[in-house]
Amino acid sequence: MSDMHKIIASRKRQDRLFAVLGVVCTLIGLATLAALLVNLAVDGLARINWQFLTGFPSRFAAKSGIMPAWVGSLLVMLVTMLTAVPVGVAAGIYLEEYARKNWLTGLIEINISNLAAVPSIIYGIMFLTLFVQQFGWGPSIRSAGLTLALLVLPIVVVATREALRSIPATIREAALALGATKWQTIRHHLLPYSAGGIATGIIIAMSRAVGETAPLITVGALAFIMSLPPSPIRSEAPYVSLAWLNSDFTVLPIQMFQWVSHAKHDFHINAAATGLVLVVLTLGLNAVAITIRYRMRRNIKW
Repeated sequence: MSDMHKIIASRKRQDRLFAVLGVVCTLIGLATLAALLVNLAVDGLARINWQFLTGFPSRFAAKSGIMPAWVGSLLVMLVTMLTAVPVGVAAGIYLEEYARKNWLTGLIEINISNLAAVPSIIYGIMFLTLFVQQFGWGPSIRSAGLTLALLVLPIVVVATREALRSIPATIREAALALGATKWQTIRHHLLPYSAGGIATGIIIAMSRAVGETAPLITVGALAFIMSLPPSPIRSEAPYVSLAWLNSDFTVLPIQMFQWVSHAKHDFHINAAATGLVLVVLTLGLNAVAITIRYRMRRNIKW
């Protein structure tokens, strides 16, 4: 019994040591993030004002604004979300619930997992050839949005599959036993119960997409732009316009890159302010998604 007590005591010490290491690593990460945010705030917070948010880039740092950049970021993210979310969720549902478990399915699963680790610049080079050159779309919001959508698509697929796997098999069996079809089981039981996990994957995917720079530079994002895309809303029928999909664009990360590369320190302050806006935009989008996920989970009753 003494040997058994020694083993148990040793394992408890290992558990406590691992817990302490986990807390230390978490604090290091949080401290690093806090230091970066404080540095951005000290440099750029005073620069953020209405003129900065609604102005256009200029040769003079004090007159420069980021309106084309944040509008471009929102439009590119809109295309990315409208493409990646339905396609990724549908692909995850098919692979997990409908596809037969054979060598072909296994090959597809391996390739999806590998695509999630491919460097983003590879996507930029590939879709520069496909979207910009072969399809003739040029360096447009459509090309950028679809490039980012395909970049984050594996994340959405994997998250959807993992969320569906987490649902007890008894839920499926009970629905099928009561005469529900496979799609009715998925629609009324599996999707509502897995919505929280799927939303988490979507949040991670969109957070990665909003900060990407390399693929957007490759497909032709501009560093200096003095106009906004056409409005997607019209005052006459059909009240919706898609002309903005073919517009030139820039995004917040590229605007930051352009200002950081400038020799004058005043432009570096502009870059810090842009970084703060990008952080707030990212956190805002995540907050909306988290709120939706929370409401979905609250309505679930096992």
